[in-house]
Amino acid sequence: MKSLTTLCYIEKDGCYLMLHRVKKENDLNKDKWLGIGGHFEEKESPEECLLREVKEETGLRLTSYRFRGLVTFVTDTEWFEYMCLYTADGYEGELAECDEGTLEWVPKEKLKDLELWEGDYVFFRLLEEREDFFSLKLCYEGNKLVRAVLDGEEII
Repeated sequence: MKSLTTLCYIEKDGCYLMLHRVKKENDLNKDKWLGIGGHFEEKESPEECLLREVKEETGLRLTSYRFRGLVTFVTDTEWFEYMCLYTADGYEGELAECDEGTLEWVPKEKLKDLELWEGDYVFFRLLEEREDFFSLKLCYEGNKLVRAVLDGEEII
């Protein structure tokens, strides 16, 4: 099964706004910490999906954001995902409750202390080290990252 999603890391004062996924039942991301995002609706562009998902999950309206990379997730099941990865540094509005989990501003240096997918550490490093657009493929067997390919070159 193919999935198309967006994910955004909203930045403020050296922190990312993170969502601790603790509220949904049967959630692939249960107990993990993620950025803000979700699945495309029919005929949406990546930017339309991004803006809608951020508004729905946080109550914020993005005013400054950037498309940073395309992340392809492959698993040992029939599921795979293409994720449009964004960062944002401008928004309006007040942070609202999220029905998928708890929202928290987390200092970037504390990300390593959170329960994340292994591949998230790879793209966090890329977000910090690179200004250019990247393509990253992350291959999982169960919850274990077994392969990573950056711009066509194997890195794990």
